[in-house]
Amino acid sequence: MSRGVDLLEAMVPIVELKRHPDAACAGDATHARAKVAGRIRWLNAGWIVVFASLALAGVGLYGISLSGGIDGHAGALNASRLVSRQFMFMGLGLGFGLLATVIHFRIVAHLSWVIGVMTIAMLIFVMIPFVPDFIVTPRNGARRWINFGPLDFQPSELAKIAFVIAIASYLCYRKGHRTLSGLAIPATIAVIPMTLILIEPDLGTSLLFLPTLLAMLIAAGARLAHIFGTIALGAGFAILVVVISLSQAKHEHYPLLRPHQVDRVLAIIEQHQGDDRHIQSRGFQGQQALMLSGSGGIAGHGEIKSRALIEFSRVPEKQNDMIFAVIVNRFGLLGALVMVVLYAAWFGGALIVAAVATHPFARLLVVGLATMVFTQATINMGMTLGLLPITGITLPFVSYGGSSLLIAFIMVGLVMNVALRRPEYLWRPSFEFA
Repeated sequence: MSRGVDLLEAMVPIVELKRHPDAACAGDATHARAKVAGRIRWLNAGWIVVFASLALAGVGLYGISLSGGIDGHAGALNASRLVSRQFMFMGLGLGFGLLATVIHFRIVAHLSWVIGVMTIAMLIFVMIPFVPDFIVTPRNGARRWINFGPLDFQPSELAKIAFVIAIASYLCYRKGHRTLSGLAIPATIAVIPMTLILIEPDLGTSLLFLPTLLAMLIAAGARLAHIFGTIALGAGFAILVVVISLSQAKHEHYPLLRPHQVDRVLAIIEQHQGDDRHIQSRGFQGQQALMLSGSGGIAGHGEIKSRALIEFSRVPEKQNDMIFAVIVNRFGLLGALVMVVLYAAWFGGALIVAAVATHPFARLLVVGLATMVFTQATINMGMTLGLLPITGITLPFVSYGGSSLLIAFIMVGLVMNVALRRPEYLWRPSFEFA
């Protein structure tokens, strides 16, 4: 008898969904009361994501300590202070990650546009020129950080989560994205934060949005012909922008890209051509990072020797953007492979969680977060190894930085949010089209 009651309760979402098709994506209270939906599934692939995240964060703490170089050397960073602050950020991130796990993902979907508007407002706020410097402190000509006392928060990091939530919420039970014209609204949702982040400027973070959008559209059943056609047009436009900018760079005229962005593209081209004329200027960071990585060999160096090499290499931003070079120097190719395996485990575990989820918002949420983390890690490791232009993007969970680590663990919490909740029985199929 109780089994029959459970089945009837499980059918409540089906009845409600027929009356209100969008209710499932809006956190409808009737669904939240469903008995089956409330059960917790402790054995799930989300734990792979959790353990991979903690392992990467542990590697990051050690890498940051190495970036301090030789103790007592005049040019050494204050590694103990950096490690202490990173450990504090890690604890803060775990706390917010736990909060992101507890709040049901339907409530997150319901608040998607509130989160989006708040994030856009913060992105605009950091660019207002008359905001005092003690609130928005410019660094290297960029206005990206809001000063919250012990933490300089970067709204572009929050924009990554807000964007994924907004796209997942919009695509719930829709079919419009299966037409070419229907891709306009998702593209607009991506272009708005991308443009604001580019203006800061922050090219690296802005590069994460389009791959994430494409992955979520594919998961939502968009037609591959439309997607690949759009990719071809976008790639053609990007190549045109780079070619025009490089051609005008000889005359010190930059109509489309900023001077430092053109320099980064020129640096990677010169590096592959063996042109060392600008090795002490625009090519310095990339060349030194590549040398530091390559000197690690197969198994890396002992800690004392590695600290010396890291210190005297003078790699800029070795504690954050170039932390992968530090890890590879210490542990060599084997250490690099371990890092790749950990990110692959993170990505694979998240995709398993997405595959098991039956709720459309939950599935797209996890796909988007997995793609965001994987893309960011790929770009960072690629630029460190000289395969991609330097974009100033951090290595997730590993690089020093409060905003980056905080948002990364919130992503973990959202993945666990979906993983812990059992799929609803007899739920409407998600994104299955004839």
